[in-house]
Amino acid sequence: MGQKINPLGFRLGTTQSHHCLWFAQPKNYSGGLQEDEKIRDCIKNYVQKHMRVSSGFEGIARIGIQKRIDLIQVIIHIGFPNFLIEGRARGIEELQINVQKKLNSVNRRLNIAITRVAKPYGQPTILAEYIALQLKNRVSFRKAMKKAIELTEQADTKGIQVQISGRINGKEIARVEWIREGRVPLQTIRAKIDYCSYAVRTIYGVLGIKVWIFLDEE
Repeated sequence: MGQKINPLGFRLGTTQSHHCLWFAQPKNYSGGLQEDEKIRDCIKNYVQKHMRVSSGFEGIARIGIQKRIDLIQVIIHIGFPNFLIEGRARGIEELQINVQKKLNSVNRRLNIAITRVAKPYGQPTILAEYIALQLKNRVSFRKAMKKAIELTEQADTKGIQVQISGRINGKEIARVEWIREGRVPLQTIRAKIDYCSYAVRTIYGVLGIKVWIFLDEE
């Protein structure tokens, strides 16, 4: 059966909820979406600019946005919050000012909160970022996938599937390689599955990474 639907959208209302919560009139809806995109891009750019060279990756699991008439509440779920908290007392304030400038919204306050994720390697976005970093450093793709699976097993997950597509190892013809450990029941709606697709630029071209993590069954 072709997997032509996003696993998160497929489970909305059962095991998944929306990352953004706001209402808008149909004519203002596209503007609200663009505003969300601006907020996300601004946060990611700030993190990339200020992150330590040694860590190498952002570690943002997801960004939740809630909008009211007079307030925009942004919640950053982060795996490794050191760069925003330790040694940078004004890190969050500075980030808040940067995002506020980008939005140009006079009537609404912006509030940014940071939540630490208990098991970072149980988050598909962080795992995909880890694999991307390994591929950029010319590590063999099989080695990177196996290491990622080992890290996920420490986070008490029930199953994981990783897929990499593109010019893997610089070969002339693009191909798709995947690996699975444990159970990943993609057609079961009550199965709580977290998913992420991530693009990484290498010297050979763009590679696509997809990660499915089976967390629990309701």
